[in-house]
Amino acid sequence: MSESGDWLIYRGAGEPHEGIGRLPDPPPWRDFRSRDEDGGSDGTDRRLGAHRHLAELYRPGAEELEMINAALYLRRPLLVTGPPGAGKSTLAHSVAGELGLGSVLRWPIVSRSTLKDGLYLYDAIARLQDVQIAAQSGRNDDPDGAAGTAEDIGSYIRLGPLGTALLPADRPRVLLVDELDKSDIDLPNDLLNVLEEGEFAIPELQRVADRLPDRAAEVLTDDGARARVVDGRVRCTAFPFVVLTSNGEREFPPPLMRRCIHLRLGRPDHDRLAAFVQAHLGDEAVRASEDLITRFLERSRGELLAADQLLNAVYLTAEAAPVSRARLADLLIQRLDRLR
Repeated sequence: MSESGDWLIYRGAGEPHEGIGRLPDPPPWRDFRSRDEDGGSDGTDRRLGAHRHLAELYRPGAEELEMINAALYLRRPLLVTGPPGAGKSTLAHSVAGELGLGSVLRWPIVSRSTLKDGLYLYDAIARLQDVQIAAQSGRNDDPDGAAGTAEDIGSYIRLGPLGTALLPADRPRVLLVDELDKSDIDLPNDLLNVLEEGEFAIPELQRVADRLPDRAAEVLTDDGARARVVDGRVRCTAFPFVVLTSNGEREFPPPLMRRCIHLRLGRPDHDRLAAFVQAHLGDEAVRASEDLITRFLERSRGELLAADQLLNAVYLTAEAAPVSRARLADLLIQRLDRLR
C-alpha cells in the first residue's frame, strides 16, 4: 500500500502525466483480456471467479439445489427472484460450468425488448442494399428482380439468444433472461407460447422454403456459429435450461408463474459473502476484508445493498492508502433503495 493520496491516478491538476502506467491489473470480474480467438467470451471467470475452486463454502443451499434440479427434470424455466447481488445471474453460469453445457446465452432485458428480439433478427435493409448493388453491377439473377435470390436469405437472419437456445441439439443450452421485470407489460405473456411449445417460426424463411435447397437455410446464431433451419421453423429437441431473473420490481402474470419453477434467493450470509470474495480474490482477500464483510452485513439489515458492491470495496481498499480504507468502502457501498 502507498501513502495517503498516492493511489490516485487522476489528480485533477490539469497537467498531463504518465500515471496511467501505474494502474494495477483490473479486478478479475472486470478483466476483458482473456477472450477466445473469435473475440468472444462466455464470462465464466468473471461471473464465478477465477479462484472459485478455492471457495468451498460457496455451495447452494438444499432448497436452491432442489429447485434447480426440479427445473432440469421438468424442462421448465427457472424464475429466480431476489435482491440485487444475490447471485441470480451467477446461477446460470454455475449450472452451465458444472454440467458442461457450453457458454451461457444471455438476453439482457430492457423496457423496449420484444419477443422477436430474443428469437431472431431479419436485416431486410441490408438485403435490399445488396440487391440494389448487384442490380447496378448486372449481377442480379433473382427472377423476381426485387429481393435477391432465395438461397441467400439466411445470410440476413441472425437468431437471438432465445432462438439459438431452441435449436435442435443433443444437450440443452443454458439461457439467461436477465432482469425480466424490466420488460414492458406484454413480454412475459408473449414468452408463454414459445416456452411452452419449444419452437417458433421464421416467416421470412417459410415464404421461400420451397425455393431453398432441401427446404433449408443456413443462418447465423447468437454466439457466432451457423445453424440450419428447415421449413422456416426452429424446434428444440433438448429444452434449454432457462433462467429468468427478477429483482422484484413487478409481479408476473399467473400463466407465466404456472409454467416456471420459482426460486427465491435471500440475502447472502457471512459464509456466503466470504466465499464470494474468496472465489474472486483468493484466501488472503477474505482474511484482510473481515471487517468490511461484517460492516456490509450490519448495513444490509436496514439498507438495500448488492454483494458486488462489497467486492468492489474489498478490491479497491487493498489498493488504497490505509487511512482512507473505511471511508472509501462506505463511499463504494451505497444503499440502492435511496439516493444519497
